[in-house]
Amino acid sequence: MRKAVVGMLLAAAVSGPIWAQEGAGAKVPPAPDYEARANWSVFASKGWASPLPKGAAEPARAPKVAVFFLHPTTLRSETGELNQNTADAKANTWTDESSIARQASAFAACCDVYAPRYRAATYNSFASGPVREAAFALAYGDVERAFDAFLKQIGDRPFIIAGHSQGAFHSATLLERRIDGTALQKQMVAAYIIGINLAQGDFGKRFKSVTPCATPDQTGCVLQWNAYLEGATDVAKMAGYSQSTYVQKYGDDAGKVTLCINPLTFDARLPQAPSAAARGAVPGSPGFGPLQPLRAGAVSARCDSGLLIVRPDKALGLEPLAGGVMHYHDLGLFWADVSANAVRRARAFSAGAK
Repeated sequence: MRKAVVGMLLAAAVSGPIWAQEGAGAKVPPAPDYEARANWSVFASKGWASPLPKGAAEPARAPKVAVFFLHPTTLRSETGELNQNTADAKANTWTDESSIARQASAFAACCDVYAPRYRAATYNSFASGPVREAAFALAYGDVERAFDAFLKQIGDRPFIIAGHSQGAFHSATLLERRIDGTALQKQMVAAYIIGINLAQGDFGKRFKSVTPCATPDQTGCVLQWNAYLEGATDVAKMAGYSQSTYVQKYGDDAGKVTLCINPLTFDARLPQAPSAAARGAVPGSPGFGPLQPLRAGAVSARCDSGLLIVRPDKALGLEPLAGGVMHYHDLGLFWADVSANAVRRARAFSAGAK
């Protein structure tokens, strides 16, 4: 079962372009109206209001930067849905407590956070390629409409886009189709696209203008990493899997290596960092209830063949998926590091705009 989950997660992360809605064969839930606050997990106008883990930086009171955050797959449907219904209270609660509280909250110290509810593809849709593509296409349509509502709300303020797993997939598509090479690129502080498999060669091919972030305070750039447990991961095998989509599309060239920016350094020149560099991880597996206090110095990380190889403290109580995949903890392991880096980039952007 766990191997199947890993396969579905990775299939979602590396699947190709998605445009057809035909053949889904399931009832489509109603389209959300993004003028209604009920269709947003977070709709910040006065800063972050929910509890943060002990040890977190204080939420920004009057942030100049806004964040558009997209949650990962959060519905393992038992009744056959291919796309999550944004009116499903149970699914929304799980989304809010497993993703928004543990992931989107990392941006509270820098920014106003906006996180739409969207008809995300469910685990059911991962069973076949055509069905998955249709479900992802429907979800992405919501993402674009939510992004338009977000832009209407923030005006000409600078923004960050961020997402994890399926949310990162849609963030990458949004970056490609709506931001890269457009006037909006000048407003973008950074894109935190976490837990998918963008290749180094995608920059210059898929993305014509934006580039990977090379330094901790660079702006207008893209960050990505995928965490795997040291000693439990066949690096060569997983690296090959992560490169497969690029190779199929562009050929077997040097650009196939997956982009890995170490979130303990955020510096392309420093791909390895000891646990002493870690500002604070969120303990415990994603679940209901308040977050446990952050724990500093609890994880080391290094980029190896495009993968982020991590060694977390066992006291964190984090369970890997089969094969040492730490997908559920891509952000939680580096919660305070992401928080501090987003603050740094937001300040750098504001300073450069003066």
